[in-house]
Amino acid sequence: MGGGWGKRCSISVIGGSLGPGLAGFITAQGRTNPKDSNGFVFRDCNVFGNGTTCLGRPWRNYARVLFYKTNMSNAVQPTGWDSWTFDGYENRLTFAEYGNLGAGSDTSKRVNWTTKLSLATIENMASLSFIDTEG
Repeated sequence: MGGGWGKRCSISVIGGSLGPGLAGFITAQGRTNPKDSNGFVFRDCNVFGNGTTCLGRPWRNYARVLFYKTNMSNAVQPTGWDSWTFDGYENRLTFAEYGNLGAGSDTSKRVNWTTKLSLATIENMASLSFIDTEG
């Protein structure tokens, strides 16, 4: 629930595992304090499958997730993200994407509260030192 960093990983979406017409979530991050330096980062990964999924939803108040240079098939729902039970508090969430490819990477239909991060922040989050602060 705290931090996780995936590089060159494969994420397989399995259709129908939750029931007909139900989509799952790749992430449910649980950052509880805006000053915590944790989050989930997926870099150079591949999202594919025969079902549909959201990239993530919050588990706690200050969830933070970045998909960076990841290939996304049409298994990713166009809205991309879900606020789950945090409707009205989306400004606390950090759900970001940068440099992704593939049919599921089109951000034109994403929810309007996704986070636009600076390139410096993205590069920091996309480095292993973001998760392993002790080196």
